[in-house]
Amino acid sequence: MPLPSGRLVRGRGLRIDNPYRPDPEFAVYVVGSDLYGVTWEYRWVDWPDFGLPANPAALRENLVEALARSSIERVEVGCVGGRGRTGTALACLAVLDGAPATDAVAYVRQHYSLDAVETHEQASFVADFR
Repeated sequence: MPLPSGRLVRGRGLRIDNPYRPDPEFAVYVVGSDLYGVTWEYRWVDWPDFGLPANPAALRENLVEALARSSIERVEVGCVGGRGRTGTALACLAVLDGAPATDAVAYVRQHYSLDAVETHEQASFVADFR
C-alpha cells in the first residue's frame, strides 16, 4: 500500500503462507500471541481479534520504527485475516506519515482494502491516534 509520502508498506493476512516475494525485511504483526517460525525481523503487538491493541504506546513505537525503515527496507504489517487489525494499524501508519487522522480509515480503504478497519472502536482509535 502506498503511504501518503509514497513509501510502500505491505499489508497481509497471516492465515495463508506468505504469498508475496521477496519476503519482508521488517514487519509489525498485530495478533493475539507472539509468532513462531518467522525468519525476518519483526515486532509483535498484542492485539485481540476485533479489539484494540493491549498497549497503544507499543503499537505507536513499532509503527514509528516501521515508517522509518520503510524508506530503505521492505516492510509488512499483518494480522491473521489481514483486514481489521491490519487495516487499523495501516491507518495509524498513514497518520504517522501525514494523513489527517479523520481521513486515514478512508485512505486505507481506498489504497489497501474496502474491508479494512472492521469495528467502530477501531475507527475511533484511528481518529484519536497521534
